[in-house]
Amino acid sequence: MLLVYSHKITPRLKYTFKHLCRRILRLEIKFTSKIEDFIAHDSLKMSYTRQPLSNELFVRSNELLFEQGLSDLDINVQTWDNTKGFFAAGERSDLPYDIFAASFYLLSRYEEYLPHVKDDYGRFMAKESLAYKNRFLNQPVIDIWAYKLQAVLKERFPDFKFSDRKYRLQPIIDVPMAYYFRKKGLLRTIGGTFTDIGRFRFRQLYQRYLVLMGFKRDPYDTFKWIIAKQKQCNFKFTVLFLIGDYSTYDKSISTNKKEFVSLIKSVADYCYVGIKASFFALEDISILKKEKLKMEAIINSDLHAVRHSFSKLNLAQSYRNLIELEINQDFTMGYIDTLGFRAGTCTPFQFYDLDNEVQTPLQINPYHCLDYALLKYASQLDKQEHLQKLIDEVKAVNGTFTPVFHNYTFSNQERWKGFRSLFNIILESS
Repeated sequence: MLLVYSHKITPRLKYTFKHLCRRILRLEIKFTSKIEDFIAHDSLKMSYTRQPLSNELFVRSNELLFEQGLSDLDINVQTWDNTKGFFAAGERSDLPYDIFAASFYLLSRYEEYLPHVKDDYGRFMAKESLAYKNRFLNQPVIDIWAYKLQAVLKERFPDFKFSDRKYRLQPIIDVPMAYYFRKKGLLRTIGGTFTDIGRFRFRQLYQRYLVLMGFKRDPYDTFKWIIAKQKQCNFKFTVLFLIGDYSTYDKSISTNKKEFVSLIKSVADYCYVGIKASFFALEDISILKKEKLKMEAIINSDLHAVRHSFSKLNLAQSYRNLIELEINQDFTMGYIDTLGFRAGTCTPFQFYDLDNEVQTPLQINPYHCLDYALLKYASQLDKQEHLQKLIDEVKAVNGTFTPVFHNYTFSNQERWKGFRSLFNIILESS
Protein backbone atom coordinates (compact mmCIF):
# COMPACT_ATOMS: atom_id res chain seq x y z
CA MET A 1 0.00 0.00 0.00
CA LEU A 2 1.17 3.51 -0.86
CA LEU A 3 0.75 6.17 1.83
CA VAL A 4 0.61 9.75 0.53
CA TYR A 5 1.31 12.68 2.80
CA SER A 6 -0.04 16.10 1.93
CA HIS A 7 -0.65 19.25 3.93
CA LYS A 8 -4.30 19.18 2.78
CA ILE A 9 -6.38 16.22 1.58
CA THR A 10 -8.87 17.50 -1.00
CA PRO A 11 -11.44 15.74 -3.22
CA ARG A 12 -9.33 16.68 -6.26
CA LEU A 13 -6.22 15.13 -4.74
CA LYS A 14 -7.97 11.86 -3.81
CA TYR A 15 -9.64 11.61 -7.21
CA THR A 16 -6.42 12.06 -9.18
CA PHE A 17 -4.18 9.85 -7.06
CA LYS A 18 -6.76 7.05 -7.20
CA HIS A 19 -6.83 7.16 -10.98
CA LEU A 20 -3.06 6.98 -11.39
CA CYS A 21 -2.28 4.63 -8.53
CA ARG A 22 -5.34 2.40 -8.21
CA ARG A 23 -6.75 2.23 -11.75
CA ILE A 24 -3.50 2.34 -13.71
CA LEU A 25 -0.85 0.91 -11.36
CA ARG A 26 -3.21 -1.41 -9.41
CA LEU A 27 -1.79 0.02 -6.21
CA GLU A 28 -3.80 0.46 -3.02
CA ILE A 29 -3.47 3.96 -1.61
CA LYS A 30 -4.14 5.89 1.59
CA PHE A 31 -3.75 9.55 2.51
CA THR A 32 -2.58 11.34 5.63
CA SER A 33 -1.86 14.86 6.76
CA LYS A 34 -0.26 13.66 10.01
CA ILE A 35 3.54 13.64 9.89
CA GLU A 36 3.78 11.01 12.69
CA ASP A 37 1.66 8.52 10.74
CA PHE A 38 3.73 9.14 7.63
CA ILE A 39 7.03 8.57 9.43
CA ALA A 40 5.72 5.39 11.09
CA HIS A 41 4.61 3.81 7.80
CA ASP A 42 7.16 1.17 6.73
CA SER A 43 6.11 0.47 3.14
CA LEU A 44 5.63 2.59 -0.01
CA LYS A 45 5.20 6.27 0.79
CA MET A 46 5.61 9.67 -0.81
CA SER A 47 4.89 13.27 0.07
CA TYR A 48 2.94 15.61 -2.14
CA THR A 49 3.30 19.11 -0.81
CA ARG A 50 5.35 22.30 -1.28
CA GLN A 51 8.50 21.23 0.60
CA PRO A 52 9.92 17.75 1.42
CA LEU A 53 9.73 16.63 5.05
CA SER A 54 13.18 15.02 4.96
CA ASN A 55 14.63 12.67 2.34
CA GLU A 56 11.43 10.77 1.43
CA LEU A 57 10.14 10.32 -2.14
CA PHE A 58 8.78 13.79 -2.86
CA VAL A 59 6.72 15.32 -5.65
CA ARG A 60 6.39 19.08 -5.36
CA SER A 61 2.73 20.05 -5.68
CA ASN A 62 1.16 22.62 -7.93
CA GLU A 63 -1.73 24.54 -6.36
CA LEU A 64 -4.35 23.11 -8.77
CA LEU A 65 -5.39 20.18 -6.55
CA PHE A 66 -5.90 22.50 -3.56
CA GLU A 67 -8.04 25.07 -5.36
CA GLN A 68 -11.77 25.20 -6.01
CA GLY A 69 -13.52 26.31 -9.17
CA LEU A 70 -11.73 27.50 -12.29
CA SER A 71 -8.83 29.87 -12.66
CA ASP A 72 -6.74 31.17 -15.54
CA LEU A 73 -3.79 28.77 -15.66
CA ASP A 74 -0.47 29.49 -17.28
CA ILE A 75 0.58 26.17 -18.81
CA ASN A 76 4.00 25.62 -20.32
CA VAL A 77 4.28 22.18 -21.99
CA GLN A 78 7.81 20.80 -22.32
CA THR A 79 9.42 17.64 -23.67
CA TRP A 80 10.00 14.93 -21.07
CA ASP A 81 11.94 11.92 -22.40
CA ASN A 82 9.67 10.38 -25.05
CA THR A 83 6.57 12.32 -23.97
CA LYS A 84 5.49 15.77 -22.73
CA GLY A 85 4.96 17.24 -19.29
CA PHE A 86 3.63 20.42 -17.71
CA PHE A 87 3.42 22.07 -14.27
CA ALA A 88 7.19 21.94 -13.66
CA ALA A 89 8.02 20.79 -10.11
CA GLY A 90 11.58 22.08 -9.62
CA GLU A 91 14.90 20.41 -8.83
CA ARG A 92 14.09 18.96 -5.40
CA SER A 93 11.13 16.98 -6.71
CA ASP A 94 11.69 13.31 -7.62
CA LEU A 95 9.56 13.88 -10.73
CA PRO A 96 10.30 16.96 -12.86
CA TYR A 97 6.58 17.68 -13.34
CA ASP A 98 3.55 17.55 -11.09
CA ILE A 99 1.90 14.67 -12.93
CA PHE A 100 -1.06 14.73 -10.53
CA ALA A 101 -2.08 18.33 -11.24
CA ALA A 102 -1.47 17.76 -14.96
CA SER A 103 -3.58 14.59 -14.89
CA PHE A 104 -6.41 16.36 -13.09
CA TYR A 105 -6.38 19.12 -15.69
CA LEU A 106 -6.84 16.54 -18.47
CA LEU A 107 -9.23 14.14 -16.69
CA SER A 108 -11.60 16.84 -15.43
CA ARG A 109 -11.65 18.37 -18.94
CA TYR A 110 -10.77 21.67 -17.27
CA GLU A 111 -10.08 23.32 -20.62
CA GLU A 112 -13.58 22.49 -21.89
CA TYR A 113 -15.11 24.68 -19.17
CA LEU A 114 -12.98 27.65 -20.26
CA PRO A 115 -13.98 29.89 -23.21
CA HIS A 116 -13.29 28.18 -26.56
CA VAL A 117 -14.43 28.15 -30.18
CA LYS A 118 -17.03 25.45 -30.92
CA ASP A 119 -17.99 23.83 -34.21
CA ASP A 120 -21.41 24.10 -35.90
CA TYR A 121 -22.87 21.47 -33.57
CA GLY A 122 -21.50 23.18 -30.46
CA ARG A 123 -18.75 20.62 -29.91
CA PHE A 124 -15.30 21.06 -28.39
CA MET A 125 -12.88 20.27 -31.21
CA ALA A 126 -9.45 18.65 -31.06
CA LYS A 127 -7.63 21.72 -32.41
CA GLU A 128 -8.79 23.72 -29.36
CA SER A 129 -7.13 21.33 -26.92
CA LEU A 130 -3.81 21.69 -25.12
CA ALA A 131 -2.87 18.19 -26.31
CA TYR A 132 -3.39 19.00 -29.99
CA LYS A 133 -1.60 22.35 -29.80
CA ASN A 134 1.39 20.76 -28.04
CA ARG A 135 1.44 17.53 -30.04
CA PHE A 136 0.73 14.94 -27.37
CA LEU A 137 -2.83 14.04 -28.38
CA ASN A 138 -1.49 10.80 -29.88
CA GLN A 139 -0.24 9.54 -26.49
CA PRO A 140 -2.05 8.38 -23.35
CA VAL A 141 0.17 10.71 -21.34
CA ILE A 142 -1.49 10.10 -17.97
CA ASP A 143 -0.83 6.36 -18.22
CA ILE A 144 2.76 7.05 -19.34
CA TRP A 145 3.24 9.40 -16.36
CA ALA A 146 1.84 6.76 -13.99
CA TYR A 147 4.48 4.28 -15.15
CA LYS A 148 7.17 6.93 -14.66
CA LEU A 149 5.93 7.24 -11.08
CA GLN A 150 6.07 3.46 -10.75
CA ALA A 151 9.70 3.46 -11.95
CA VAL A 152 10.66 5.97 -9.22
CA LEU A 153 8.80 3.92 -6.59
CA LYS A 154 10.56 0.73 -7.71
CA GLU A 155 13.91 2.48 -7.36
CA ARG A 156 13.10 3.59 -3.80
CA PHE A 157 11.31 0.37 -2.75
CA PRO A 158 13.01 -2.44 -4.72
CA ASP A 159 11.48 -5.25 -2.62
CA PHE A 160 7.88 -4.23 -3.28
CA LYS A 161 6.03 -6.38 -5.85
CA PHE A 162 3.79 -4.38 -8.17
CA SER A 163 0.70 -5.89 -9.79
CA ASP A 164 0.40 -5.86 -13.57
CA ARG A 165 -2.65 -5.04 -15.62
CA LYS A 166 -3.38 -6.38 -19.10
CA TYR A 167 -4.23 -4.72 -22.39
CA ARG A 168 -7.93 -5.02 -23.10
CA LEU A 169 -10.34 -4.22 -25.91
CA GLN A 170 -13.70 -2.53 -25.62
CA PRO A 171 -15.22 -2.22 -29.13
CA ILE A 172 -18.27 0.02 -29.54
CA ILE A 173 -20.75 -0.43 -32.38
CA ASP A 174 -22.84 2.71 -32.89
CA VAL A 175 -26.22 2.12 -34.62
CA PRO A 176 -27.89 5.43 -35.60
CA MET A 177 -29.89 3.64 -38.33
CA ALA A 178 -30.22 -0.15 -38.38
CA TYR A 179 -31.50 -0.23 -41.99
CA TYR A 180 -30.87 2.10 -44.92
CA PHE A 181 -33.95 1.23 -46.97
CA ARG A 182 -36.10 -1.09 -44.88
CA LYS A 183 -38.61 -0.37 -42.09
CA LYS A 184 -38.79 3.36 -42.90
CA GLY A 185 -42.57 3.55 -43.41
CA LEU A 186 -44.45 4.54 -46.55
CA LEU A 187 -43.88 8.31 -46.44
CA ARG A 188 -40.09 8.07 -45.90
CA THR A 189 -39.81 5.42 -48.63
CA ILE A 190 -41.74 7.58 -51.13
CA GLY A 191 -39.63 10.61 -50.13
CA GLY A 192 -36.43 8.62 -50.62
CA THR A 193 -37.62 7.39 -54.02
CA PHE A 194 -38.30 10.93 -55.28
CA THR A 195 -34.96 12.13 -53.88
CA ASP A 196 -33.14 9.35 -55.78
CA ILE A 197 -34.94 10.32 -59.01
CA GLY A 198 -34.41 14.06 -58.49
CA ARG A 199 -30.67 13.56 -57.93
CA PHE A 200 -30.34 11.02 -60.76
CA ARG A 201 -29.26 8.31 -58.30
CA PHE A 202 -30.76 5.52 -60.39
CA ARG A 203 -28.32 2.90 -59.14
CA GLN A 204 -29.41 3.60 -55.57
CA LEU A 205 -33.07 3.58 -56.65
CA TYR A 206 -32.58 0.14 -58.21
CA GLN A 207 -30.83 -1.10 -55.04
CA ARG A 208 -33.60 0.37 -52.86
CA TYR A 209 -36.30 -1.70 -54.54
CA LEU A 210 -34.18 -4.86 -54.69
CA VAL A 211 -33.91 -4.58 -50.90
CA LEU A 212 -37.57 -3.67 -50.36
CA MET A 213 -38.71 -6.65 -52.46
CA GLY A 214 -36.45 -9.00 -50.52
CA PHE A 215 -33.98 -9.82 -53.31
CA LYS A 216 -31.02 -8.20 -51.55
CA ARG A 217 -29.87 -7.60 -47.95
CA ASP A 218 -30.14 -4.01 -46.70
CA PRO A 219 -26.64 -2.41 -46.89
CA TYR A 220 -26.78 -1.29 -43.23
CA ASP A 221 -27.90 -4.70 -41.99
CA THR A 222 -24.46 -6.00 -41.02
CA PHE A 223 -25.58 -7.56 -37.75
CA LYS A 224 -24.98 -11.19 -38.76
CA TRP A 225 -21.35 -10.30 -39.47
CA ILE A 226 -21.06 -8.38 -36.16
CA ILE A 227 -22.50 -11.28 -34.15
CA ALA A 228 -20.23 -13.76 -35.99
CA LYS A 229 -17.24 -11.62 -34.96
CA GLN A 230 -18.55 -11.39 -31.39
CA LYS A 231 -18.74 -15.20 -31.17
CA GLN A 232 -15.03 -15.41 -32.03
CA CYS A 233 -14.01 -13.11 -29.14
CA ASN A 234 -13.68 -13.69 -25.40
CA PHE A 235 -14.68 -10.08 -24.65
CA LYS A 236 -18.00 -8.39 -25.38
CA PHE A 237 -18.80 -5.63 -27.85
CA THR A 238 -21.10 -2.82 -26.73
CA VAL A 239 -23.81 -2.05 -29.30
CA LEU A 240 -25.64 1.28 -28.92
CA PHE A 241 -28.96 1.69 -30.75
CA LEU A 242 -30.67 4.99 -31.53
CA ILE A 243 -34.32 4.53 -30.52
CA GLY A 244 -35.33 8.18 -30.12
CA ASP A 245 -38.00 9.91 -32.17
CA TYR A 246 -37.37 10.77 -35.82
CA SER A 247 -36.07 14.35 -36.22
CA THR A 248 -33.91 16.59 -38.41
CA TYR A 249 -30.82 15.16 -36.72
CA ASP A 250 -31.86 11.57 -35.98
CA LYS A 251 -33.15 9.29 -38.74
CA SER A 252 -33.93 6.37 -36.48
CA ILE A 253 -36.17 3.36 -37.06
CA SER A 254 -39.37 3.32 -35.01
CA THR A 255 -39.53 0.83 -32.13
CA ASN A 256 -43.10 0.15 -33.28
CA LYS A 257 -41.47 -2.00 -35.97
CA LYS A 258 -41.40 -5.49 -34.47
CA GLU A 259 -38.45 -6.59 -36.59
CA PHE A 260 -36.31 -3.73 -35.23
CA VAL A 261 -37.19 -4.69 -31.64
CA SER A 262 -36.38 -8.34 -32.45
CA LEU A 263 -33.02 -7.23 -33.85
CA ILE A 264 -32.14 -5.40 -30.61
CA LYS A 265 -33.14 -8.44 -28.55
CA SER A 266 -31.08 -10.80 -30.70
CA VAL A 267 -28.00 -8.57 -30.48
CA ALA A 268 -28.49 -8.35 -26.68
CA ASP A 269 -28.14 -12.16 -26.54
CA TYR A 270 -24.47 -11.80 -27.51
CA CYS A 271 -23.36 -8.21 -26.80
CA TYR A 272 -23.88 -5.50 -24.23
CA VAL A 273 -26.65 -3.21 -25.48
CA GLY A 274 -27.16 0.47 -24.68
CA ILE A 275 -28.57 3.59 -26.31
CA LYS A 276 -27.25 6.19 -28.65
CA ALA A 277 -29.06 9.12 -27.04
CA SER A 278 -30.87 11.32 -29.57
CA PHE A 279 -29.74 14.86 -30.36
CA PHE A 280 -32.54 16.45 -28.32
CA ALA A 281 -32.02 14.08 -25.37
CA LEU A 282 -28.73 15.90 -24.77
CA GLU A 283 -30.62 19.03 -23.71
CA ASP A 284 -33.78 17.50 -22.28
CA ILE A 285 -33.55 14.93 -19.47
CA SER A 286 -37.20 13.95 -19.91
CA ILE A 287 -36.45 12.78 -23.49
CA LEU A 288 -33.38 10.89 -22.27
CA LYS A 289 -35.46 9.23 -19.54
CA LYS A 290 -38.09 8.19 -22.11
CA GLU A 291 -35.41 6.59 -24.31
CA LYS A 292 -33.84 4.84 -21.30
CA LEU A 293 -37.15 3.33 -20.21
CA LYS A 294 -37.96 2.29 -23.78
CA MET A 295 -34.66 0.38 -24.11
CA GLU A 296 -35.00 -1.21 -20.66
CA ALA A 297 -38.44 -2.52 -21.69
CA ILE A 298 -36.91 -4.07 -24.84
CA ILE A 299 -33.88 -5.74 -23.24
CA ASN A 300 -35.54 -6.52 -19.89
CA SER A 301 -32.64 -5.19 -17.83
CA ASP A 302 -31.27 -1.93 -16.48
CA LEU A 303 -29.61 0.40 -18.97
CA HIS A 304 -25.95 1.15 -18.23
CA ALA A 305 -24.33 2.43 -21.44
CA VAL A 306 -24.98 5.66 -23.36
CA ARG A 307 -23.32 7.56 -26.15
CA HIS A 308 -24.63 10.93 -27.29
CA SER A 309 -25.51 11.69 -30.92
CA PHE A 310 -22.78 13.46 -32.91
CA SER A 311 -20.36 12.86 -29.98
CA LYS A 312 -21.69 16.06 -28.46
CA LEU A 313 -21.23 16.91 -24.78
CA ASN A 314 -22.46 19.87 -22.78
CA LEU A 315 -20.22 19.78 -19.73
CA ALA A 316 -21.22 19.26 -17.05
CA GLN A 317 -24.99 19.05 -17.63
CA SER A 318 -24.84 16.09 -20.04
CA TYR A 319 -23.10 13.99 -17.43
CA ARG A 320 -25.28 15.20 -14.55
CA ASN A 321 -28.34 14.04 -16.47
CA LEU A 322 -26.84 10.55 -16.85
CA ILE A 323 -26.06 10.44 -13.12
CA GLU A 324 -29.59 11.53 -12.20
CA LEU A 325 -31.01 8.70 -14.33
CA GLU A 326 -28.54 6.22 -12.77
CA ILE A 327 -26.81 5.52 -16.07
CA ASN A 328 -23.23 4.69 -15.11
CA GLN A 329 -21.29 4.25 -18.39
CA ASP A 330 -20.63 6.94 -21.00
CA PHE A 331 -18.92 6.45 -24.38
CA THR A 332 -18.98 10.02 -25.75
CA MET A 333 -15.51 11.25 -24.72
CA GLY A 334 -13.43 11.46 -27.89
CA TYR A 335 -13.00 13.45 -31.10
CA ILE A 336 -14.98 12.84 -34.28
CA ASP A 337 -12.29 13.84 -36.77
CA THR A 338 -9.01 13.08 -34.98
CA LEU A 339 -7.46 9.91 -33.55
CA GLY A 340 -6.09 10.23 -30.05
CA PHE A 341 -6.71 10.66 -26.34
CA ARG A 342 -9.09 13.53 -25.57
CA ALA A 343 -8.79 13.05 -21.81
CA GLY A 344 -5.11 12.04 -21.94
CA THR A 345 -5.75 8.46 -20.80
CA CYS A 346 -6.68 5.02 -22.13
CA THR A 347 -8.07 3.95 -18.76
CA PRO A 348 -11.79 4.41 -17.97
CA PHE A 349 -12.21 7.04 -15.24
CA GLN A 350 -14.88 8.63 -13.06
CA PHE A 351 -16.43 11.95 -14.00
CA TYR A 352 -15.30 14.72 -11.67
CA ASP A 353 -17.88 17.51 -11.35
CA LEU A 354 -15.81 20.69 -11.22
CA ASP A 355 -18.75 22.88 -10.22
CA ASN A 356 -19.59 20.75 -7.18
CA GLU A 357 -16.01 19.55 -6.51
CA VAL A 358 -16.99 15.90 -6.22
CA GLN A 359 -16.17 12.57 -7.86
CA THR A 360 -19.34 11.04 -9.30
CA PRO A 361 -20.43 7.41 -9.92
CA LEU A 362 -20.41 7.96 -13.71
CA GLN A 363 -17.61 6.08 -15.50
CA ILE A 364 -16.31 7.77 -18.63
CA ASN A 365 -14.96 5.36 -21.24
CA PRO A 366 -12.91 7.57 -23.56
CA TYR A 367 -12.77 6.35 -27.15
CA HIS A 368 -9.58 6.76 -29.17
CA CYS A 369 -10.65 5.97 -32.71
CA LEU A 370 -13.88 6.80 -34.54
CA ASP A 371 -14.30 5.29 -38.00
CA TYR A 372 -14.91 8.78 -39.46
CA ALA A 373 -11.48 9.92 -38.28
CA LEU A 374 -9.86 7.16 -40.36
CA LEU A 375 -11.54 8.43 -43.55
CA LYS A 376 -9.13 11.36 -43.82
CA TYR A 377 -6.28 8.93 -44.62
CA ALA A 378 -6.50 8.31 -48.35
CA SER A 379 -5.00 4.83 -48.70
CA GLN A 380 -5.82 1.62 -46.86
CA LEU A 381 -2.14 1.37 -45.90
CA ASP A 382 -2.24 4.81 -44.23
CA LYS A 383 -5.39 3.88 -42.34
CA GLN A 384 -3.78 0.65 -41.11
CA GLU A 385 -0.56 2.43 -40.14
CA HIS A 386 -2.28 5.12 -38.06
CA LEU A 387 -4.60 2.60 -36.43
CA GLN A 388 -1.69 0.32 -35.54
CA LYS A 389 0.27 3.22 -34.02
CA LEU A 390 -2.71 3.99 -31.80
CA ILE A 391 -3.07 0.35 -30.73
CA ASP A 392 0.68 0.20 -29.97
CA GLU A 393 0.42 3.31 -27.75
CA VAL A 394 -2.34 1.67 -25.69
CA LYS A 395 -0.56 -1.68 -25.55
CA ALA A 396 2.63 -0.02 -24.29
CA VAL A 397 0.81 1.00 -21.10
CA ASN A 398 -1.47 -2.09 -20.90
CA GLY A 399 -4.50 0.16 -21.28
CA THR A 400 -8.01 -0.24 -22.66
CA PHE A 401 -8.44 0.41 -26.37
CA THR A 402 -11.91 1.71 -27.20
CA PRO A 403 -12.72 2.09 -30.92
CA VAL A 404 -16.12 3.31 -32.19
CA PHE A 405 -17.39 1.85 -35.47
CA HIS A 406 -20.89 2.06 -36.97
CA ASN A 407 -23.02 -0.78 -38.31
CA TYR A 408 -22.83 0.76 -41.81
CA THR A 409 -19.01 0.84 -41.57
CA PHE A 410 -19.11 -2.89 -42.32
CA SER A 411 -21.29 -2.49 -45.42
CA ASN A 412 -20.13 -2.88 -49.02
CA GLN A 413 -20.50 0.84 -49.73
CA GLU A 414 -17.49 2.32 -51.51
CA ARG A 415 -16.80 4.85 -48.78
CA TRP A 416 -16.30 2.09 -46.20
CA LYS A 417 -14.27 -0.26 -48.33
CA GLY A 418 -11.59 -2.00 -46.25
CA PHE A 419 -13.11 -1.09 -42.86
CA ARG A 420 -13.94 -4.70 -42.00
CA SER A 421 -10.20 -5.39 -42.30
CA LEU A 422 -9.43 -2.46 -39.98
CA PHE A 423 -11.88 -3.81 -37.41
CA ASN A 424 -10.23 -7.23 -37.71
CA ILE A 425 -6.84 -5.65 -36.99
CA ILE A 426 -8.30 -4.27 -33.77
CA LEU A 427 -9.82 -7.62 -32.74
CA GLU A 428 -6.58 -9.46 -33.50
CA SER A 429 -4.62 -7.10 -31.21
CA SER A 430 -6.14 -8.68 -28.08
